[in-house]
Amino acid sequence: MRVVITGATGNVGTSLVEALADEPAVDTIVGIARRPPAVRAPKTMWVSADVGKDDMGPHLQGADALVHLAWLFHPMRRPTVTWQANAVGSARVFRAAAEAGVATIVYASSVGAYSPGPKDRPVDETWPTHGWPTAGYAREKAYVERTLDGLAAERSDIRVVRLRPAFIFKRESASEQRRLFAGPLLPSWLVRREFIPIVPDFPGLRFQALHTADAAEAFRLALVRPVAGAFNLAAEPVVDARVLAELLGARPLRVPRAAVRTAMAAAYRLRAMPVDPRLLDVFVRVPILDSARARDELGWQPRHTATEALAELFAGMREEAGMPTPPLDPRTSGRLRGHELATGVGEHA
Repeated sequence: MRVVITGATGNVGTSLVEALADEPAVDTIVGIARRPPAVRAPKTMWVSADVGKDDMGPHLQGADALVHLAWLFHPMRRPTVTWQANAVGSARVFRAAAEAGVATIVYASSVGAYSPGPKDRPVDETWPTHGWPTAGYAREKAYVERTLDGLAAERSDIRVVRLRPAFIFKRESASEQRRLFAGPLLPSWLVRREFIPIVPDFPGLRFQALHTADAAEAFRLALVRPVAGAFNLAAEPVVDARVLAELLGARPLRVPRAAVRTAMAAAYRLRAMPVDPRLLDVFVRVPILDSARARDELGWQPRHTATEALAELFAGMREEAGMPTPPLDPRTSGRLRGHELATGVGEHA
């Protein structure tokens, strides 16, 4: 099997390349990224391409399967740019795959694609996927779901799989995730337990997490097993302020959600952090996921708990951990994080 992976140098992509190295059904991996790494991986050839701009057809010729992971979180301050890369770019790569005769498409959707849902009980894959309309990330994820609806209706000969994971973490993704979501002003030492006395506890702070290696295993299974449709992916336990406080050696402190959002909005306006406060609006509304279908039909079972995944993230942030690929390499931030500061904190990809 020849597998093309877009976004192959990111958080999930690096783990998937590693997982497929030992998969006998896969003999060739084409790893596509805007900035290919200067490292080698078993079975893998690296290709430099931008799904939002470049012709993807030549890279998909002869492929048996496409795994579409590529996603641009920033610049959140310029939503037309992320729309072009994520919504338009995804449609372009799906169309190119169909024209190239690719038989299987596996897409990395997200819990963020779901419409607001309950926090006190899990929902299955039939829950609506209309996102939260004011937030670019959720809006774009929902749009790609509609694009795949159309593709699946028109091309019954293509096996389409959508994996909808909870929040995905590993130690080596810590520098990237700090850069994407916290920005350059968060000191690494501040993530130490002794410096975190409290965890804000506000309505809607209840979410699920997943180790990246477990997410990659679900993608591997989706490639080699004859399944189709959507699959939720999440690990136990559900994380709330109490769980976070235990993990960080802190205590939960009840605060109004409006106060948290106001603080985020102020930091965003001052360019102290890169994340638009509308992403918090998504976070507090996403439902709790039921992963029974992934367990029963994919044969998937996470090997790490949600708290283990988060513990790796926090340890990685303290250590400024990463990998030698442009998205994950701590050096991408520049000396003393100067590149992040010089490019406007969330202003550039």
